[in-house]
Amino acid sequence: MGNAQAALAASRLSGKYVEQGDKEAWLALFSDVAVVQDPVGKSPLDPSGEGHSGKEAIAGFWDLIIAPGKIEFTILSSFPAGDECANLVHLVNNLPNDLKMEMDMVVVYKADNSGKISSLKAYWDFDAVQEKLMSS
Repeated sequence: MGNAQAALAASRLSGKYVEQGDKEAWLALFSDVAVVQDPVGKSPLDPSGEGHSGKEAIAGFWDLIIAPGKIEFTILSSFPAGDECANLVHLVNNLPNDLKMEMDMVVVYKADNSGKISSLKAYWDFDAVQEKLMSS
């Protein structure tokens, strides 16, 4: 299996484990030196804009961002190439207090030679999502 196919397989498992709320299985998909940027760039979720580096930081990202809600993660289409896979994703995060965050995004997964995720980059507009959430 080429790295593009490994990235595709890991991306599908990542979405599955997020939906199931399976933190340990999700973390096991990542290399020890992986970086998660979700969203890419500076935001209140990542003030430095450099991402969450290493498993401990990625576990903290899970606890802060993924764990509080119940996420529906639907891959609409996938584009594997090289050692990466770009997915068009529709995400619904059902948060406490009947808040619902809904968005489309592009998520790019890069696989290392062992098939582990070395990079996850999610492209979505934090400010636009927050504005939509606050107006609902």
